Amino acid sequence: MKAVVLESFGKLELRDLPAPSPAAGQVLVRIRAASLNYRDLLMVKGGYGSLAKPPFVPVSDGAGEVSEVGPGVTRVKPGDRVVMSFFQKWLAGPAQRLDPQAVPDKAPLGGPHDGTLREFGVFDEQGVSVIPDHLSYEEAACLPCAGLTAWSAVVAQATTEPGDVVVTQGTGGVSVFALQFAKLRGCRVIATSSSEEKITRLKAIGADVTINYKTTPEWGKAARAATGGRGVDQVVEVGGAGTLAQSIRATRFGGTLSMIGVLGGAAGEMPVALIVMNNLRLQGVTVGSRADLDQMLRAIGTARLKPVVDTAFPMEKWADAMAHMSAGKHFGKVCITVG
Repeated sequence: MKAVVLESFGKLELRDLPAPSPAAGQVLVRIRAASLNYRDLLMVKGGYGSLAKPPFVPVSDGAGEVSEVGPGVTRVKPGDRVVMSFFQKWLAGPAQRLDPQAVPDKAPLGGPHDGTLREFGVFDEQGVSVIPDHLSYEEAACLPCAGLTAWSAVVAQATTEPGDVVVTQGTGGVSVFALQFAKLRGCRVIATSSSEEKITRLKAIGADVTINYKTTPEWGKAARAATGGRGVDQVVEVGGAGTLAQSIRATRFGGTLSMIGVLGGAAGEMPVALIVMNNLRLQGVTVGSRADLDQMLRAIGTARLKPVVDTAFPMEKWADAMAHMSAGKHFGKVCITVG
């Protein structure tokens, strides 16, 4: 089988590897598509330190079809179209209730465990979920990390209710999913971007208010003004240190900041006084469990919701796909068609 292998940090090669076979309780998946996350770019560069050591197959998210099952498998059958759960061993329940001794087994695909830039992969039957029939493989491949992270922030861990106001930042995969899920939940959405072209597209998929943060650097004040001065109920915070101060200024007394990404920096000054005085809730979001994934897939199937795919590259163009995402010009998800 063909597979892209991270031989050493910064060095990727397309190689021929032996096709694996499933053991008891395992399934063999013919991977049809993968999708990129910012995490994947950092992993290739060694940005996660000792979390993963090469060689391994990068990229965490993928979708495909079950081609073979091992003895005792009952969750899926050959021919089922599936996605692979980001955390293969986190099946259900809050993360804090996981057995501390089991945390290494919670490690995700795409480093340290082999990821999805390969034609075949063996996974535990508990680590795969059947996808709605209206989705393409590329669309489904967007769901295990970016989709579920947004779902966890806006639905599974949410304190918002229908009619509340949610802020999303930019037009990356998580942010676009957060907009879609917030609208599905009945919320109003204020979406930010630095591109007027992308702002037009944000409006087309449901954004109620848009703010260009390049022309309006104090966008936190603008977001608060759009609520009549009350402040927004939730910010899906993907910028990190670079956007946190504005997010805090946008949020109402008692509101929630769902902390997801560090696109604008991982360290910086934090306006602690404003957090305390405004009784804000900071909620870290790290993807979610397989039970959360199954719940999200049911909702997507019922609503016939379609993930937004920016571009799908063929597998041999994996380097172009990563460069396209690194350039930050994408709207939604960057995918790779495998095989």
